[in-house]
Amino acid sequence: MNHSSESVSVSQPPSESISSQPQPPQPRKTGSFAWILWVLLAAAVGVGGFFLFKRLESGMQAQATTRPDTSARGAPVMAARARIGDVPIYLEGLGQVTPFYTITIHTQIDGILDKVAFQEGQLMHQGDLVAEIDPRPYAAALEQAQGALARDQALLDNAKLDLNRYTSAVAGTYTQQQIDTQKALVDQYTGTVTADQGNVDAAKVQLSYCTITAPVTGRIGLRAVDPGNIVHTTDTNGIAVITQLQPIAVVFTLPEADIPQVLYKNNLKVEAWDAPNTTQLATGTLAAVDSVVDQTSASIHLKAKFDNLDNALFPSLFVNARILVDTQHNKVIVPVAAVQQGPDGAFVYVVGSDQTVSVRDVTTGAQMGDVQAIESGLQAGEIVVTDGVDRLQDGMKVTPRMMATTLPSGMNPSTRPYGRGGRGRRGSSTQPSATQSSPRTDQ
Repeated sequence: MNHSSESVSVSQPPSESISSQPQPPQPRKTGSFAWILWVLLAAAVGVGGFFLFKRLESGMQAQATTRPDTSARGAPVMAARARIGDVPIYLEGLGQVTPFYTITIHTQIDGILDKVAFQEGQLMHQGDLVAEIDPRPYAAALEQAQGALARDQALLDNAKLDLNRYTSAVAGTYTQQQIDTQKALVDQYTGTVTADQGNVDAAKVQLSYCTITAPVTGRIGLRAVDPGNIVHTTDTNGIAVITQLQPIAVVFTLPEADIPQVLYKNNLKVEAWDAPNTTQLATGTLAAVDSVVDQTSASIHLKAKFDNLDNALFPSLFVNARILVDTQHNKVIVPVAAVQQGPDGAFVYVVGSDQTVSVRDVTTGAQMGDVQAIESGLQAGEIVVTDGVDRLQDGMKVTPRMMATTLPSGMNPSTRPYGRGGRGRRGSSTQPSATQSSPRTDQ
């Protein structure tokens, strides 16, 4: 018994002794759990995206089934009808408004400026008072001249009386020498009186210079001298400047190649347009052509005259001058936008009665503004495409929308037949003048 109990105590499992001691906490195994969550999340997103894609696809198919067929209507384009009209031919050059008269008001005598009788910027009429200079010194000089004239005139009258006595006396009373001397004295006093009269007239002129009047009708500028200052005939700036406004001129240039078109023609019409070339300011006539060509620019100067009754033209204003040299009548005209350029030249898209377009080769003539003349290849009344040509093909069906052809009140139909503002350019009947180009799709 003692032996068995001893063996039992020796064979006690070591785990019991080990478990009786406190153990540190073991870490939780979370790596595999997070990976499972990410997989589930990705699967959910994929399934949701798949169902969303299928839903959108079914909606697009349903919309496609309900969308109307635009091919049956044809491509929408802008179009215009060719018609018969006039094409004016203009030459255009840059010009500057120049007064016919620009006068600097100077004094012709020295003296104190007593009065300035104008408002700066005022419109002055010929003969209006501009300024007055102290007249007292010149009035005194006139009185002196008049006094000398009266004195010498009295001497002359007395000498004439004595001569009359000498010649009418009884023969032998006065010698011939006395008579000749008296005649010479009369001649001497006559000359003195004549000189005195000249002095009087000169003094009157000097006195008249004290009153300065406007020599022409025009606008007066800013005052250069204030009243109370002494003015001199040698002053550089003068008192003020008067600029004539009615009529007024525009000096402009044209290339030397255009000289034959303007040199031997009379009463050529000239239009003045503003700097952006969008508004016509005035209409006048050609007044003069310069006698030489400017060698630096190979151009010639021209002067046009404008009445300028509304004062639309102001001195030194830059304008665009357009001179009408010719007008081509009864031409087939279309908007410039309708003419396209291809490898073989100019062509247009013509809209037929079945709403299909066909490519038509044309020969262009003069162009002015937004108007293009057609020499051949197109008839009046035919409809041409003006916008949307980039997507057209020969035989393609279109839905044309016609351009407005109503002109604003007062507009010249020969220059603006399609109701759009345009700037004039010289036309050419030998070269294509369309400004837009488009590849031909029928080749």
